[in-house]
Amino acid sequence: MQIIKPSTFHEFEQYYRLRYEMLRKPWHQPFGSERAEDDDHAIHLMAIDENTGEIMGGCRVHMESDSEAQLRFLAVGPKYQNKQVGRRLLQAVEDEARQMGAKDLIVQAREYAKNFYKRNGFTEEYPTHLLFGEVQHYQMRKPLQ
Repeated sequence: MQIIKPSTFHEFEQYYRLRYEMLRKPWHQPFGSERAEDDDHAIHLMAIDENTGEIMGGCRVHMESDSEAQLRFLAVGPKYQNKQVGRRLLQAVEDEARQMGAKDLIVQAREYAKNFYKRNGFTEEYPTHLLFGEVQHYQMRKPLQ
């Protein structure tokens, strides 16, 4: 597994396709809804299978304030789940956040992802928004040393 920053049209195409398939399509959202207005201001990361070149997972990070970086859109493809892909992406995000000067990393975690974040050093702070009228999110935080 290799963690890269997508840079080519093909890499970004794979990256956004995974985001759509994992984070929007199951809730019947239209293609294109996987993109965010501030994507151009974020650092995007993707895990690649070195043998096949296939995307395994992806996410992005941006500075939310002077001291907080925010992780968004962490997704791992079905055949790569439970294979440490999410953990490796999270480690890469933490490294990027530290380089940007962040003291804390925050995430708006979906209900089903809270335990993943807790296992990786995050603490739950409070419930935030309800996405698509059914997907509860929770703000979680991890101090970066």
